[in-house]
Amino acid sequence: MNSVFSILTDGTVVSPRGYSAAGVAAGLKRNNQPDCALLVSASPATAAAAFTDSAVAAAPVLYGRDLMSSGQVLRAVFVNSGNANACTGDQGWRDTLATAGAVARQLRIEPNEVLVSSTGRIGVPLPMDKIIAGVGKAVRGLSPAGGEAAAAAIMTTDTRPKTAAASLEIDGCQVTVGGMAKGAGMIAPKLVAASARQATMLAYVTTDAKVSGAFLEECLCRSLDLSFNRITVDGDGSTNDTFLALANGQAGNHELTAEHPQAAEFAAAFNWLAGYLARAIVLDGEGATRFVELRVHGAATVAEARQCAEAVANSVLCKTAWFGGDPNWGRILAAAGCSGVRLQPDRLALNIQGVPMVRNGVDAGTPLFEQEKAVATDELKIDLALGAGDQEFTVWTCDLSYEYVRINADYRT
Repeated sequence: MNSVFSILTDGTVVSPRGYSAAGVAAGLKRNNQPDCALLVSASPATAAAAFTDSAVAAAPVLYGRDLMSSGQVLRAVFVNSGNANACTGDQGWRDTLATAGAVARQLRIEPNEVLVSSTGRIGVPLPMDKIIAGVGKAVRGLSPAGGEAAAAAIMTTDTRPKTAAASLEIDGCQVTVGGMAKGAGMIAPKLVAASARQATMLAYVTTDAKVSGAFLEECLCRSLDLSFNRITVDGDGSTNDTFLALANGQAGNHELTAEHPQAAEFAAAFNWLAGYLARAIVLDGEGATRFVELRVHGAATVAEARQCAEAVANSVLCKTAWFGGDPNWGRILAAAGCSGVRLQPDRLALNIQGVPMVRNGVDAGTPLFEQEKAVATDELKIDLALGAGDQEFTVWTCDLSYEYVRINADYRT
């Protein structure tokens, strides 16, 4: 229980009023697992989105950027897994439009009310016969209880669905925020708001609150560095990263704007949900055995704190040491030193699980058995002080195991 909002047991993307979802198998995956998801709002929903900043963006991302650039309201989101529809040229664009059109016809809405997302193999044209069949099957399967099925259908190398929801009171009305996400590898999102022309990581947040477009986008943008933009599994961004928020207003509250007296309460619930989903992605990282929270502080700027934190988090030597339970703090300092940020070597300090590893740039004198005990946990908290200022940034990451190599050595074949 949070003082502002309550976390719902078994919450999903359809926990807010007025949403339904489905997850079905259309044959895009070899194992015939669910691979098409559909999320629908019963009424037009204010939307805000952020997409990958990759210069090699997939067709659905290009379509989504265009769709969202004019402050579009949405009614539906269709997601296919098993095929990224990336690096597919003009055909990929046409297939995205055809998918949106098929969803719109069956739901009797406009094509520009449908967002499309894809995830999976890059460079392979969509099998449109299967996509169209999947659209029909998903429309027929829509249900107010379809959140778990939809979350399962968007998975690729994920081992489990990622869903959550929370509720709070706004203007005397019960408001709910819900969400789902997928991601386990190719995770190092750099997301910026669609309005600025800016995850594989996919995340969808819904709410039944009435929210202005400007404030919904503000909530989404402010949540990024507290959630999806602070995670990295392997340092590789995706062609398809997408984060979408929908608000359909069915809770009955007065419209939330930045000036609303409960704006901060809604933003807190939104931030919690985005952070929960982001953390769930790292916890389910491909082959991951340890979750790592890495805080870099004492930096000259926030940007440098982030740059240093990401350099350490993406270091193969650091990640393999964490996998092996090896308190090899020298690798962390080496990665920090090569990160290109300002630091004071004789002022560096490092703690792991609160245990001193480095003081003033040298060994802190903690006995090896205590160091080993500190890293013998499934969740590591690492604090690195640079001695160059008073700014900080926190990254969520994981270790690198044999299983990660196995999964990614034959992903395509």
